[in-house]
Amino acid sequence: MSAADDLGLARDETRARIAALEAQIASIVETASSSSGDDEHDPEGQTIAYDRAQAQALLARARTDLAEIDAAFARLDAGTYGICEVCGRDIPGERLEARPAARRCVRHA
Repeated sequence: MSAADDLGLARDETRARIAALEAQIASIVETASSSSGDDEHDPEGQTIAYDRAQAQALLARARTDLAEIDAAFARLDAGTYGICEVCGRDIPGERLEARPAARRCVRHA
């Protein structure tokens, strides 16, 4: 599989993760608005506020991941994809396979 294919797959997966997290957050907000509002004293487990904060943090991370993938596509177009931005050496294929948007080699990660 080519670098563009790997990045495209990573982009698709990340966009799907973003959509799922946005739906999860919407569901949490809907649940919060229809509940009694006293989730802080619910002995059954986590609070709605905690669930929402956790989902929002995961969504922020997914959006950052998508930006990194888009930046990797720009490096691919510029001919600098797969080159460590610190030392200028090639990033090993195994690293790019595991992290297609990697900007640095393992030594400088």
